[in-house]
Amino acid sequence: MKATYILRTVLIGAVGVMMSSCNDFLDRMPDNRTTIDNEDKVSQLLVSAYSTNTPMMVTEAMSDNCDQVGDQNPYTDRFIDQCFAWDDITETSETNDSPEQFWQGYYNAIASANQALEGIQTAGGPNASTTLKECYAEALLCRAYNHFMLTNLFTMGYNSKTADKDMGVPYCTAPETKLLATYDRGTVAEDYEKMDADIQEALKYLGDTHYTQPKYHFNAQAAYAFACRFYLYYEKWDKAIQYANDCIGETASRNELRDYETMSGMPQGDDALEALERHYTSSDRTCNLLLLPVYSCQALFMGPYAYYKKYAHSGNINANESANAAQPWSASPRGAYYEPIDLYTATNANFAVFARVPQEREITDPVAETGFLHTTVPALTTDEVLLNRAEAYALTGQNDKCVADLNLWASNQFKSHTTMTAQSIQKFYSTIDYAYDDDTHMAGTVRKHLHPDFTIGAEGSVQESLLQAVLNARRVETLQWGMRWFDIKRYGIVIPRRVLGSDGTPARVTDWLKVDDPRRAIQLPTKVIAAGMPKNPRN
Repeated sequence: MKATYILRTVLIGAVGVMMSSCNDFLDRMPDNRTTIDNEDKVSQLLVSAYSTNTPMMVTEAMSDNCDQVGDQNPYTDRFIDQCFAWDDITETSETNDSPEQFWQGYYNAIASANQALEGIQTAGGPNASTTLKECYAEALLCRAYNHFMLTNLFTMGYNSKTADKDMGVPYCTAPETKLLATYDRGTVAEDYEKMDADIQEALKYLGDTHYTQPKYHFNAQAAYAFACRFYLYYEKWDKAIQYANDCIGETASRNELRDYETMSGMPQGDDALEALERHYTSSDRTCNLLLLPVYSCQALFMGPYAYYKKYAHSGNINANESANAAQPWSASPRGAYYEPIDLYTATNANFAVFARVPQEREITDPVAETGFLHTTVPALTTDEVLLNRAEAYALTGQNDKCVADLNLWASNQFKSHTTMTAQSIQKFYSTIDYAYDDDTHMAGTVRKHLHPDFTIGAEGSVQESLLQAVLNARRVETLQWGMRWFDIKRYGIVIPRRVLGSDGTPARVTDWLKVDDPRRAIQLPTKVIAAGMPKNPRN
């Protein structure tokens, strides 16, 4: 395990810096609005319609991708303690990964999108030029995407049975003109209806002609990828399939997916880590549709470093539940991946990592060696689109198409794999025990009890087995990026907080996240609650 301690990655006072820049923005924009009156200025403003903060460190720590590696492990801080324990997160002063930061980051991005939309109207409307038309689509997509992330983080998520009653997040559709404006949280249903309207309007105006760096913007392919994810979460399976097809084609091939085989031919190991990570997040990769540069310590949390490793994707999870666990596509995945997963075991270390999250340093004080840590997030990828479509196929009874997508995904991940059928997948899961059948059962398996609010087939049915396979494939595909948390919420997956013993196996359970546990909605930031916003309920 690397012992890298040369850089204090997050400056004390970083929140103050960010808040200062936000205040400068609020002070400045009301006087500058009338100057956003041509396509160049609109295009430049839209660069700031993408948040530079990310929830992935919080959501990865909260998910079942992490165990607690021993009671005495010293590699932690109060922030990551609170994330792992599903506590309301109050620690914000030394991290750019906190809910306060990504709440603020998403709403700052929404403010820029709304300002751009007003500027487009001032400049003559979306039909005044090709660039304004394309900027109009981008601004609407940014507004929808940022609200989508906020809704899925700070609420219980979309549930067609209760969405018209569940508290949502404020949906902002106009530039801010008041320093201390007040907002109503509304409902999740209202949030989704507004996102739906923004997406549908945006899709009429898509175009990529004015981008110099299209992978860092909502290019057309990224727009379809987002629409696919949105409608999957919105329980509109046919639309999810439609936009997946628009994104990758009805008969996708490995050429559209991540080039894992190329990665397998690159140098491996710690010394090659940076090259592998940069390859993974490069704008040259066909699979990367939307890339977001962000402030984050995720590269430390999910990398081969001691930082934060009291909580980790343990060898136990890796062997029994995720990457190296037996799956319907491979009875022995370990060693079969094009992209190998590395295992680290030592005193106070027990974790498995892929080379995925790049560490990008911004040193602001060379003498003290302090500064900011950045990374690049592949926020939308073709590989996720493929698996989202596979899920939608399973939910609409198109079993053969679901299995075809799963076989394509497996052929791209593994040097060799078992060709699956719906029947072979069902048979595989019939031999696996469900995880967590009672409160004392600590061992995980690849088969989870699923409790979605929408109707699926009975446990052991073909449909339920296909969904197990899709969820497991997506868990592997998105490992380290925080996406697993959203499947846990959508499917009501029960998960424990486990403490590992000295042998690397679960010694005890300290808590359970039950199906309807209100902690599935991250608590609003303390400052937002103090300003009068109704907080999320807690038991």
